[in-house]
Amino acid sequence: MAKLKIIPLGGLGEIGKNLTVYEYGQDILVVDCGLGFPDEELYGVDVVIPDISYLRANKDRVRGIVITHGHEDHIGALPYVMRELDVPIYATPLTAGIIELKLEEHDLLYNTQIFTKHAGDRFKLGCFEVEFIHVNHSIADSVALAIRTPLGVVIHTGDFKIDVTPIQGEMMDLARLGQLGRQGVLALLADSTNVERPGHTDSERKVAEKFDELFKGCEKRIIVTTFASNVQRIQQIINVAAKYGRKVAVTGRSMENMMRVAMELGYMDIPAGALMDLNQIKGQPKDRTVIITTGSQGEAMSGLYRMAFNEHRQINIDANDRVIISASAIPGNENTISRVIDELFHKGAEVIYDRHTDLHVSGHASQEEQKMLLALTKPRFFIPVHGEYRMLCKHAELAHIMGVDTNHTVIAENGSVIELSRKTIKLADSVPAGRVFVDGSGVGDVGSVVLRDRKKLAEDGMIVVALVLSERDGGLIGAPEIITRGFVYEKDSTELLDEVRRVVNESLASCRHQRISDLNGIKNKIRTNLTGYLYKATRRSPMILPVVTEL
Repeated sequence: MAKLKIIPLGGLGEIGKNLTVYEYGQDILVVDCGLGFPDEELYGVDVVIPDISYLRANKDRVRGIVITHGHEDHIGALPYVMRELDVPIYATPLTAGIIELKLEEHDLLYNTQIFTKHAGDRFKLGCFEVEFIHVNHSIADSVALAIRTPLGVVIHTGDFKIDVTPIQGEMMDLARLGQLGRQGVLALLADSTNVERPGHTDSERKVAEKFDELFKGCEKRIIVTTFASNVQRIQQIINVAAKYGRKVAVTGRSMENMMRVAMELGYMDIPAGALMDLNQIKGQPKDRTVIITTGSQGEAMSGLYRMAFNEHRQINIDANDRVIISASAIPGNENTISRVIDELFHKGAEVIYDRHTDLHVSGHASQEEQKMLLALTKPRFFIPVHGEYRMLCKHAELAHIMGVDTNHTVIAENGSVIELSRKTIKLADSVPAGRVFVDGSGVGDVGSVVLRDRKKLAEDGMIVVALVLSERDGGLIGAPEIITRGFVYEKDSTELLDEVRRVVNESLASCRHQRISDLNGIKNKIRTNLTGYLYKATRRSPMILPVVTEL
């Protein structure tokens, strides 16, 4: 009998970029297709997506892409992947609506099949049968997957938590998971994001109580920023605003688009007269106004960023504003968020942002919820996913505590091929996996060499040495022209630049003495000599670009 192969192409050893491949015989099923955000070393890179070389090489065997929920780290790579894979997408209604919006922006919607499914639905993709199971998360319409394979049932949780008092809909379908556990679960792949946190993750209703406290009796204008995808949080803000007689305006393109999709699909219930156009803001008393905006991560060009730095056309921040940041920092965004908060304080605004004030609760399960899931499903094999390496290790330890055999747990990496039979699990070989960088309209054209050059330019700057040589005898025509960028200010560094010209002239003399006449040889000699001199004189190593022309 063939082996079931599970191949993570993203989401392991990292936060984000989630993409998992299931393969049996001639059929391939893809679960999620997310992006990651660049760290500070990836100069100029917009987003990071998984390397899908393996899927590209096997595209005739891919039966479809199944999406667990509508967050960027699970759907954000679709516009890039769908350019190369002609396969259908399966998602719940809100997730499908968000995907349609995204693909439409990239002019890909017209030739992409998107099938809408609901929690409880089952559908076939090749030899696989997929069942959607309702879970709680920080975006509506999130599901776990029960994937029936010829070897048994695999449960893929996606992102989840167990919220016993959800704002919208029902709590996670634990009964169905328990039923599957009694019938027999071959393997469980579970979200590891919050596995380091003991106890239970708080309910979203806790945030509603804090909003009520902050709105009650407030005489200032209230500005709230949160994740655009957190439709339930936005609903809570609008509800409490209506309760205290405030009108709500929304700013930020992603927030506006998300609300439009959610309202069209019935996932938001807006009280009559609660919303107003942003252009009406100046005619409203501040103590009767609420603004919901993007910018919870300090993103440049977001609504909150533009308000903080006086770039917003309609809104000016002052001491009569209370700014509430209802989101936790995505790792790597702490500095940008702090910069925006500092600027808001400069404007005299009251800023409420402390993560200990119940302004945000996580959408991911903590340890006790993870234990409950393991107890309900009783998997033969366990594979922790969606987390940095230490999180995967911690999750594996938790599974052992809950009775999963040590030999039945695999901690994999992106590109690992995990092979399962009915009785065994092992790491086999590996497939290409890594990071593909999206920079502007370019996908994958920025590699390690380009990034190394950008890092060098950012840290030490650049010097351009422009020379004109005589084609007849190789002699220098005129003085070398020295142009610097990000190294020194030329008008303040005459002495240093004179020394640079001296080194260039000496390098040319050395070339003549050594009978080096080809242009590449001359450039290399100048570059080598200048690098040595500048490091000795300044302890810096700027990028040096000799430009040599013959006349």
